[in-house]
Amino acid sequence: MLFCVFLFSFLVFLRYQIYYGYPLQTYLEYPILIAQDAVLLLFVLRFNGNMKRALLYAVMFWGGWYVLTLRKWIIDLAMNLCTLISAASKLAQLRCLWQTKDSGQVSALTWSMSAYTCATRIFTTVVTTNDLSVLIRFITMLILNIWVTVTILRYRKTKKTD
Repeated sequence: MLFCVFLFSFLVFLRYQIYYGYPLQTYLEYPILIAQDAVLLLFVLRFNGNMKRALLYAVMFWGGWYVLTLRKWIIDLAMNLCTLISAASKLAQLRCLWQTKDSGQVSALTWSMSAYTCATRIFTTVVTTNDLSVLIRFITMLILNIWVTVTILRYRKTKKTD
């Protein structure tokens, strides 16, 4: 279910960018991410024996795609809620790290690349659209990605060599 929330979050961000007529380079990766996640969702449904749900998800996503732009406040609210959902997922990761005090198999490189991506998206947004909602989203994600990266590095277990 959480996977579908993130997929819908990508759809909202893409629809938001298109709705406001922003340049293609500000959202070009989102159709690729959506296609990738949709294929992954189909694999998960297939291997769990729930292919009948695929139609339900498709209808929900297509319906959501059009409902988002019925009114300006709907797309704006959805964009802000997606920021909260993304922040909540990163806070959940932090909570897990704090509780276990072990970064285990969590990759600091992946999280630092995510932070770098957010930093570049902040620059891109300032240069192209200067949209406050998008800036708040990427600044929030940058801070949380850095926080997760630092936490991973703090709880990394060092291997003892004999």
